[in-house]
Amino acid sequence: MSLKWKWLAVFAAAALALGACGQSKQTAGTEKESSNQTAVEKQEKPKEEEKTENEKEEAEVDYAGAFSEALAELEKAKQGGAVDFGKVESIYKEKLQPLVQKRDAEFEDTLDQHITNALAAGKDGSLEPLVVKQIFDKLMQKVFYTTIKHEFTEAEEHWANKEEVKEELKEAKTFYAILQSTVEKRDAAYGTKLVDAINGAFAQMEQAVQNDDALSFALGKQVVDKTLMKTFYLASGALPHGYAAKAAAAAKENAEEAKVEQAEGWAFYQSVYPYMKRHAAEEADYILKQFDLQTDVKTLDPKAVNHAFVRGWAKVALHEYEESKENWGQDKSVITALEGALFINMIEQDIKTLLGDKAYTDLNEQATRYLEAAKAKNKAEGDKWLPQIEAALQQVIEKAK
Repeated sequence: MSLKWKWLAVFAAAALALGACGQSKQTAGTEKESSNQTAVEKQEKPKEEEKTENEKEEAEVDYAGAFSEALAELEKAKQGGAVDFGKVESIYKEKLQPLVQKRDAEFEDTLDQHITNALAAGKDGSLEPLVVKQIFDKLMQKVFYTTIKHEFTEAEEHWANKEEVKEELKEAKTFYAILQSTVEKRDAAYGTKLVDAINGAFAQMEQAVQNDDALSFALGKQVVDKTLMKTFYLASGALPHGYAAKAAAAAKENAEEAKVEQAEGWAFYQSVYPYMKRHAAEEADYILKQFDLQTDVKTLDPKAVNHAFVRGWAKVALHEYEESKENWGQDKSVITALEGALFINMIEQDIKTLLGDKAYTDLNEQATRYLEAAKAKNKAEGDKWLPQIEAALQQVIEKAK
């Protein structure tokens, strides 16, 4: 293995160790923390942060412009040009690093270290510029994603102050605008309507603020969050256009290109790995290992990766429904019922492929009916639909083995 790939293999292995230690630190919870939550669950919820003068100054930074400028410089490698890594490092340190470090502290992550090391490796020639570009690009997208989650949490924590809530929501939309092109690419590749779903959810949240409807706001938040997670899943492990499939195809003709694709899949996966790790550790770690640069890309199995994703998201959905049942009659029951439905939607095409269109249509209908029952607090109706949902999800898990 060449020096550049040894370096990235170490980089990826470090991320695996990090994920094993801090399984869920990047995913915000759906409700206020209870005093008896486990340490792992608490990592889901960002730490309390007060608005400081420094944060207000950061709000004035043109993150989109800085990100675009850095990517444009890194993109020169694609045409065989020389990349000015000093320029990229300068942009990162002056404009982007403070935000990255803030999210690292909040979600107990080490993205700043990874990005800094990748840029340094590109500068000294120990890592291919195109691989550096993918690491920088996708890990910064994770930062923007977790910043959206941060803004949502801030809004909920300051719900009584509607002007502040509106400001937090506005900031969340600003960061989403940076990610929108990634969402649009998935819509184009898969014929999905992810952009519409996110725009509709933001509109719902804005209306919820006007109506002082905290539950409606929380439900809209989940649609934005899980739709972005679906975006990262489609980019990394879905068939036929995920980077697992792209890397495997490229490995047959161009090993260097295949490694770049593998690294891109790994970097996209970082945004969803901790969430899956909580309730489907075996599947989550298998996927991470497949994307690891220590794994020979020629052995990367896109179908196995896809099936691991399907099993993983189905298991996560089952957990959400368990939470909904345990909290029946409370807002949390409604929120987790929606989350379960959103995870089912995340693997819509996979379920159709494995079990047929009717199986998905039936499951989606059951999930919708259960959500309606949770909203109405109609336990008899909920008890009618939940066993059917659980049985269908178990069937999905078995079929994806």
